[in-house]
Amino acid sequence: MRPKILVITPVRHIHGVAEVLEATGSVTYMDDPTLEDVVSTIGEYDALYTNPNKSKVFVGREVIDAAKNLKVVCTASTGTNHIDKPYVMGKGVPILALTEERAVINRISSTAELAFALTMAGLRHVVRSHNAVLRGEWDFMPYIGRQMDRLVIGVIGYGRLGTFYARYCHAMGSRVLVYDPYKTVESEGLEQVNDFSVLLAESDVIAIHVHVTAETIDMINAACFAKMKTDVLLVNTSRGEIVHEPDLVAFLRANSHARVAIDVIAEEVRNRTASPLLQYAYESDQVIITPHIGGMTLEAQEIAYGHAARKLKSFFHPHG
Repeated sequence: MRPKILVITPVRHIHGVAEVLEATGSVTYMDDPTLEDVVSTIGEYDALYTNPNKSKVFVGREVIDAAKNLKVVCTASTGTNHIDKPYVMGKGVPILALTEERAVINRISSTAELAFALTMAGLRHVVRSHNAVLRGEWDFMPYIGRQMDRLVIGVIGYGRLGTFYARYCHAMGSRVLVYDPYKTVESEGLEQVNDFSVLLAESDVIAIHVHVTAETIDMINAACFAKMKTDVLLVNTSRGEIVHEPDLVAFLRANSHARVAIDVIAEEVRNRTASPLLQYAYESDQVIITPHIGGMTLEAQEIAYGHAARKLKSFFHPHG
C-alpha cells in the first residue's frame, strides 16, 4: 500500500517537488491550513510534510496525538522550532530536516541575501522614504542614511549564513566583526572577537545568524541593548526567539534613532499577532518586518523543498 502524505505547506508552484511526493505516495495538499484543519485530517496519514514559513501549525502534542498512523515528519527547513522535537521523537516518530545537509544548504544563500537587503533598507530608509513619496512628500532630509564603507558590522554566528553575510559586508568596504565561540574565522579582512561586549559596543549594524537553542533563546536582551549604540540597526533573519522582544521594544522607545529590520518574530507559528515587536511596528517607523521570506526564492525552494521531498521518498523507498 502506498504511504499517505499530508502536505501542509505550499509546494505545487515549486518545480519538481509535487512530482517527487506523488511518486512517493498518495498526497493530500493543504496549502494554508489551521491547526484544527490538520488535527481533523491527519488521523490516517503516514507522513507529514511541512515548513515553518507561512505556517500556522505547530507540530506538537495536538497534531501528533491525532496522527494515529504517523511514521515520519519531514520539514523543508534547517530550523525545527515549529516542531516539538522531544514530544515527536518521544513518540517514536523520526524528523527529517535539512539541518545537517551541508552539501545541500551550502548552495542556498537567499536568507543571507535578504539579511543584506534588510541592512541596506534600514541604513538607507528605503521603506520610510517610499511611504513618504506615496503620501505626496518629496524631501530627502528625514531620510539621510549611512554609507557601508564607514560602518562597523557585527555578525553574531559564523555558520553558513553568517559567513555569506560577512563576506557581502566586507565586499562593501565595511569593517566586519564576528562573534562565534564555536568557530574560527579565517577569512581575510574579517575580525573575530572573543568578547561579545566588544561587538555590541562597536557595531553600527548587528546581524543575527544563529540557530535556536537553549543557549540562544533571548540571548539578545536588555543587558545587550544597554551596551549597543543608541542608533544601532539590528538585523534578524534567524528566529524571533533569539531576541527578547519586550526588551527590544523598550530599547527602541528609548532610542528614536535605533532601528530593527527583521524577517522573523517570536511565536511566529503559534501566536504571531501577540508579538510585542509586531504591535510596536504599527506605531513606529523604526521597524521593518518581512514575513519570513528569507529562504523564499525560486532557487532556494527548488533546492530545499526538492531535497526534503527526496529524503521522504528515500525514507519510504530506500532502494529506489
